[in-house]
Amino acid sequence: MRCAVTVCLVPEARMGPFVLHDGLAESLEHAARAGFDGVEIFPGHADDLNGRELRDLLRKHRLQLAAMGTGAGWLRRKLSLTDPDPHVRMCARDFIGAVIDFAGGFGAPAILGSMQGRVADGVSREQALAWLTEELDQLGPRAHALDVPLLYEPLNRYETNLFNTVDDALGFLPTLRTRNVRLLLDLFHMNIEETDMAAAVRRAGPVVGHVHFADTNRRAVGMGHLDVGPVARALREVGYDGWLSAEVRPLPDSGAAMAATIQSFRKFFGGVV
Repeated sequence: MRCAVTVCLVPEARMGPFVLHDGLAESLEHAARAGFDGVEIFPGHADDLNGRELRDLLRKHRLQLAAMGTGAGWLRRKLSLTDPDPHVRMCARDFIGAVIDFAGGFGAPAILGSMQGRVADGVSREQALAWLTEELDQLGPRAHALDVPLLYEPLNRYETNLFNTVDDALGFLPTLRTRNVRLLLDLFHMNIEETDMAAAVRRAGPVVGHVHFADTNRRAVGMGHLDVGPVARALREVGYDGWLSAEVRPLPDSGAAMAATIQSFRKFFGGVV
């Protein structure tokens, strides 16, 4: 497994669960110095990024792009794949598709989190899920053409009323025509929704595509009360060998959050520090 840290390029998300906020060049330098293998980037839009610049910076600091978030589409424009307005859904699909194309060029997946939306007032659950299915069945193959999965993240009940648990999402994936959607397991959300996080990881098994490595209070692992040991064992048992990404708040500051993440990662996945 490899460890990544989140880099936010959206000023409006400065209070969100992202560790580094100092621009691309400086953030990647900090990530490399702290000992991370890669970065997960949260851009305002794919068009805001310069692919050549990012490639040069990744090469310079010996980092990889772990994944790329799409949440700015919701944060800035309230775009979602389940909006009752078909024009909004089209714009959401285009926004996510642009991130898929950019990230896929680096061999990295895009994340569908907040842009999944929710069942809106006056809309049946069946209709909302039909819209979500239609969009994923277009976006999944788009990612497949670049040889990367599309990551779907179950969120806690306070952020969506679509799918909150691993079992909810596992029941939904087989209804899609595409087989290129994988689950992003976020330990913060799972702590809220799962009765047994390790058992949920085992049930997810081969469809786990990415992990957000966060403690119960959305701080770095080791700064809350998460019992990481059983989750770590479950990830190893299902053969997960992907990224553990610190989507956490930069508290008490970015440096401390990075240090705690690296220490926990090495303790549970690479030998005790």
